[in-house]
Formats: sequence, structure tokens, C-alpha cells
Amino acid sequence: MPKFFVDPDIAKAQTIDTSVYTSPEVFAEMKERIFSCSWQFIGDTDLVKENGSCYPFILLESYLNEPLLLTNDGSGKLFCLSNVCTHRGNLLMYEACKTSNLRCKYHGRQFHLDGKFKSMPEFKGVKDFPSPNDDLHLLPLFQWEKFLFTSLNEKFSPQDFLRDMIARVGWMPLRQFRFQPELSKEYVVDANWALYCENYLEGFHIPFVHAGLNALIEYGDYETELFFPFSSLQIGISKTGEGCFDLPSSSTDHGKNVAAYYFWVFPNTMFNFYPWGLSVNIVEPIRFDRTRVKFLSYVWKEELRSTGAGGDLDKVELEDEEIVQKVQIGVRSRFYQHGRYSVTRERGTHHLHRLLADFLST
Repeated sequence: MPKFFVDPDIAKAQTIDTSVYTSPEVFAEMKERIFSCSWQFIGDTDLVKENGSCYPFILLESYLNEPLLLTNDGSGKLFCLSNVCTHRGNLLMYEACKTSNLRCKYHGRQFHLDGKFKSMPEFKGVKDFPSPNDDLHLLPLFQWEKFLFTSLNEKFSPQDFLRDMIARVGWMPLRQFRFQPELSKEYVVDANWALYCENYLEGFHIPFVHAGLNALIEYGDYETELFFPFSSLQIGISKTGEGCFDLPSSSTDHGKNVAAYYFWVFPNTMFNFYPWGLSVNIVEPIRFDRTRVKFLSYVWKEELRSTGAGGDLDKVELEDEEIVQKVQIGVRSRFYQHGRYSVTRERGTHHLHRLLADFLST
């Protein structure tokens, strides 16, 4: 593994070593060093809205590939469990359903909806059975209003990742936001996941890449705030004063013409709040040079959906894809190793690179 270092002084720093984007070995190391101990967005409470509801899913399919299960235990309490039977490793639940208990289709082992072992046929005479190892593995589950998060390795508190976003937009009635699958999209980008994220983390490129967005956002007032350790915020200010939030007096940003809040949560999730609602972008690694990006749309005010900075997300996405795919080709060049940072415009990218260097060096 290469040695990684990014100087904490952005005025002195060079960008991170290009092996981050080009090495299959580094890509594999990131799986456990970075992604397994991060907090990942997994959906919202509507997935298991009714008592007895079960919702199986794969966490970061194609990369972590961890089969998990959301359950509502019948009293309204939610659990995130391993979806792997503790007998012979069969997937326990294949599709969303309502049930009173979890029953494996392979040999009939049963579990309660909180993951505790319930029963197993033909196991008389087995010594020291059942034991805690026969329960389903219970994962941490963090709930912010209706939104749910989990981590495979509870090394860090969810507050380390999410507290600043929660504090900044806590005035929004998030339980009124409704997921709209017909508005949600997936894109496959031929570039490393980190290149996609670092492009997101700076508004420097907006005047050069996004002509339509640049006509709406005041580039000179574009702000980046770093939240340590694991998140940041970019604020888009409207040029025209239209397509803005009606901010309450309790908001830190009251009096500003805020058109968009762009929150990034390390390593791979963006929460983009617009006056119409929220676009959650999940950047899912596939290969060191290929990434799947999910745009999940939560609508608050349908009548505002086609207006302002969040009015044409597909166009902005395609413009970003074109750039980062070209950068993926460029960083493979033997003539490119490091760049430098704009002190005023690339603080978010520098923050990401420092985190990558720290996690890959420990």
C-alpha cells in the first residue's frame, strides 16, 4: 500500500496520491478501513411502517455486499439485523413482507422480529444450544426523524457524521417528506467513487461546467463550511432571490436567499435540500474505476420541484459525469501525480483527501 499524506495546511498541501483512484489494491483496502465503519443511509421508516413489516436489502451492493434486514417488531420498535440465518448461512428473508416471526426456508430455523432465536427443528441432543451466537447479529440503527442509518462496525458515533446537518436543517418538517421512486434515478459513472465525491465538494467548477446552475447561483457568495470530523456543507445563494427557502427566524441563515443546502457526509453520501424537498445521493463503489450513484427524491412541496437550483438535477448530473470520467482517464497518466488546492474554493476536497489519507494510513 502506498503511504498517504495530505498536509493539513491547504496552502501547502498537494492533492492525494493518484493510487486512490487507480489501484485495485487501495480500492479493496477502503472496504474495511473506510466503508465498514461509516454510517450509511438505508432509507426511511415508511419501509417498515406497519407492525410486523420486514424489509431485506443489500448494503452497498457490489462493494460491501452485506445482506441486512429492517424489521418492525410489532410494537413499533425498529431493528436492523443480519439477513443471514445462523444455521447454514441461507438468506433469511427474500422480499419485503409482513410476518409474526422470521423463518428460514432452508431448514426451518425461526427468529423473533428482534433477531432473537426462537426455535429449530431436529436439534434435540445438540449441546450448549441455543447460545447467543444463534441469534441474528443486531446492527446499530440511528433514526433522524424518518431517515434511517446503520454501520457495520460501530467504531464511531452517528453524531460524528450527522449532528451538524441535523442542527442546521432541523426546522424542516422532514416527516412530511415523501419518497418518490418514480423521480429517483441511478447512474453508472466510469470513474472512481472518490473522484465523484471530490467534484461534488467544490463549487469551483460551477462556472465552467454548469452554465444553467451558474445562472441561478451566486458564485461569489458560494460558501463551504467544514464540520469536523466527518461532514461539510456548501450553501448556494440565489442570484435572483427566487427559488429560495422561506427560512424561519430560528435558522442560522435567516435573511439569506438560500437556494440549496449541499451536505456531504463521509465517505459517500450527499443530502441536497431544496425548497421542493431532498435529493439523497448515495455514491456506491463498484470497481476502482466504476461507480453507481443513486438519486433518491423526497418531495416536500411538489409545486416547487421544477424550479430553482434543484429544478434540473439530471442535466447537472450528466455534466458532472462527463468531467469526472475524463479525470479518471487523466489521473492514470504517468505525467500526473499531484495537484494543488485553491485555498478559497477547494476546502471541501482538501477535507476529503485528509480523511482518506488518515483512514488509509491507520
